[in-house]
Amino acid sequence: MSALIAPVPEALPGVADALLRAAGERRIFALYGKMGAGKTALIKALSAQLGSEDRTGSPTYALVNEYLGGDGMPIYHFDFYRIEDTEEAYDIGFEEYLDSGAYCFIEWPERVSSLIPDDAVEVHIRARADGAREITFKT
Repeated sequence: MSALIAPVPEALPGVADALLRAAGERRIFALYGKMGAGKTALIKALSAQLGSEDRTGSPTYALVNEYLGGDGMPIYHFDFYRIEDTEEAYDIGFEEYLDSGAYCFIEWPERVSSLIPDDAVEVHIRARADGAREITFKT
């Protein structure tokens, strides 16, 4: 696992850039972390690095938000915190999103672990006592 530190929120664009470069051609990111760890903030930074000018926010109730990337391709942001079972993910067509070739950023992937591809970029975010965010990832 590799690690990055974001001592302040303003450091997230650099972290996002490093994550995207490390991921190479992979476009599915599974983001793990406790409530308030900064998953949504990191996804906002990732989307901005991909050229999105859309307002980003957590799709807690909608399950998925779509943003437009700078290349005209969609970016999908999933939040499965409130999902009861994987059937709900099937109902929104989650597998089709994953197969679309678009970037997919998934919060609370452990709720649909059986559906997350083995080659997804695994990102863990932890809030440190000093307020910094420690981001570890496996590509």
